[in-house]
Amino acid sequence: MTHGHIAYIRVSSSDQNTGRQLGPECGQQFTKIFQDKTSGKDTNRPALKECLEYLREGDTLWVHSIDRLARSLQDLQNLIDTLLAKGVTVKFFKEGLTFQNHGTQDPFAKLLFQVLGSFAEFERNIIRERQREGIERAKEAGKYKHGKGGRKQTIDRERVKELRKQGVPFRKIAEQMGCSLSSVQRCLASRLLPTA
Repeated sequence: MTHGHIAYIRVSSSDQNTGRQLGPECGQQFTKIFQDKTSGKDTNRPALKECLEYLREGDTLWVHSIDRLARSLQDLQNLIDTLLAKGVTVKFFKEGLTFQNHGTQDPFAKLLFQVLGSFAEFERNIIRERQREGIERAKEAGKYKHGKGGRKQTIDRERVKELRKQGVPFRKIAEQMGCSLSSVQRCLASRLLPTA
């Protein structure tokens, strides 16, 4: 079975030049290249989704730098976990890091991955704390109610989408709606990346 070298490239807008990523300096010819032209905060990255579905055991995924692949530490950890479980090696060119799921794992990459896991947990704890604070504020404002079926939806999704279209920042929307930042993000997330 032939193992492929696959490239994933992401730029923030259609005006940016994808040629600046994984050029001749990386010294690798690619079997296939997937390209997204979207913000790193955008959960809708069709080329990444297609790339994750395309990759097979023994393949190597090349990414120019960590920030081109992941939206957050938790996102990075989830993506690498998923790829390693599939038997895919992940190489970050700019950082010089290689993550793989067998005996030749780079000791520094292994350590970094453990550190990333700790920071991802820290990030999750901060999000949970903000959610609790948001719930407390909503309760104080009388916008948080419980019913027989559990918590009722207290966020007007259409209003959130309308505010976002007007360019209102996520945090300001959360303040206006009396909810947590993560609630606004979940409300606006139309598609989730695969986790397996």
